Amino acid sequence: MSHITTDQLRNAVLDEGSFVSWDDEPLTIPMSGSYAEELAAARAATGRDESVSTGEGRVFGRRVAIVVCDFKFLGGSIGVAAAERITAAVQRATAERLPLLASPSSGGTRMQEGTVAFLQMVKIAAAVRLHKQAHLPYLVYLRNPTTGGVFASWGSLGHVTVAEPGALIGFLGPRVYEQLYGEQFPAGVQTAENLQRFGVIDGVVPLDALRATLNRALTVIADVPEPPPPSRPASGAPEPVPDVPAWDSVLASRRPDRPDAGYLLRHGATDRVPLSGTGQGDAATTLLALARFAGQPAVVLGQQRVGGANAVGPESLREARRGMALAAELRLPLVLIIDTAGPALTAEAEQGGLAGQIAQCLAELVTLETATVSVLLGQGSGGPALAMVPADRVLAALHGWLAPLPPEGASAIVFRDVDHAAELAAVQGIRSADLLAAGIVDAIVPEHPDAADEPEEFARRMSRAIATEVHALREIPDAQRLGTRLERYRRIGLPRSD
Repeated sequence: MSHITTDQLRNAVLDEGSFVSWDDEPLTIPMSGSYAEELAAARAATGRDESVSTGEGRVFGRRVAIVVCDFKFLGGSIGVAAAERITAAVQRATAERLPLLASPSSGGTRMQEGTVAFLQMVKIAAAVRLHKQAHLPYLVYLRNPTTGGVFASWGSLGHVTVAEPGALIGFLGPRVYEQLYGEQFPAGVQTAENLQRFGVIDGVVPLDALRATLNRALTVIADVPEPPPPSRPASGAPEPVPDVPAWDSVLASRRPDRPDAGYLLRHGATDRVPLSGTGQGDAATTLLALARFAGQPAVVLGQQRVGGANAVGPESLREARRGMALAAELRLPLVLIIDTAGPALTAEAEQGGLAGQIAQCLAELVTLETATVSVLLGQGSGGPALAMVPADRVLAALHGWLAPLPPEGASAIVFRDVDHAAELAAVQGIRSADLLAAGIVDAIVPEHPDAADEPEEFARRMSRAIATEVHALREIPDAQRLGTRLERYRRIGLPRSD
């Protein structure tokens, strides 16, 4: 497989003629005679003075810092001089508050410099971490190959991480494995496509699509939000909430053709950048993306149906926690879309720490510093639904509902049968109208009469409702918003003072 060169990468991503180098003369590192000869040969062959180049350019007019490895220069390996160049560039990007695009293509640590080169990954990782703590975007494009210490440090710290199709991506280089163990590394494991399947990276993007992907990500992460659209009819009055029996809503929420989180994202949002594209195990029921709802940027975290099922296990909740951390680091609002039949009831879920993951999600969400909007899109059953509820504002589709168990489960506990499910759905106050009256839900998004009968119109309506809430929350100072949220969830169920 050929290697994407530094020039090819920069030309594909940056506005024409916008690149400006940040590179000074590289440090002079003590070296043996043979290493000096290798270094001189690499410089002559590539026309570059080191394995990395840094600088800035523009992406559709936006200033962006960029760090790029050149694999043709000693396998893109990182020694002291290269590491110092990377670290200086990351620190400058942080000081100038620029988004940073890193594109490794490297065999890892430069063996000719030994252990001191190995330790260089520490300062690079520290600089990247501090860049992210400054709430600045760090975007990574892994090129063929990226292995070793580079992949295990700054290659794996991106807010968004995508890779070149077919690229060799892995921690242990296959040649090293073969020499150490006398056999070849299993085929197909260390490929960009396989790592995407397992959620290690967010996507596989060809070079000619990278600029558009980067533009969409920056549109969400870095661009100014648009004014929100009107969310109500011209009269200004919300639609009256019809008196729908709770059991009717439960049945409506289970319709296989009901729009789910993925449908809402496709038809109700723009500038979508899917993240963690795993289709494996219970993590497949979690959708994570960057997107805009009616011009309002957000991190989107949704429970989605896979093969008709949407039970949630510990891996899904770990992915949910990644979404919460991403929103906090980027200071983006977090939109949570709830639609789950309940927890995965399996031995694997128990052994994977399902209860602990529910607890961590719940605690992290209710104390998250960024603005949060939860959406009861359909079924809201059990701990996995509760773990995504405690937001600043909670919307519910007309047929959305929230309960400790599905009504059949509650009937089994109370009556030792499932025949009383409709009765318990009514008395437990699980439907959207009851949740609104209890102060658990702030607004109900209409269905005419059922989202499954008008999916695109419903998706647009819900998108406008989300955008309105996100825009309003942006105007509230963080400390005030968090204090109001904590007080809200402390008061639910207590007698009202009035």
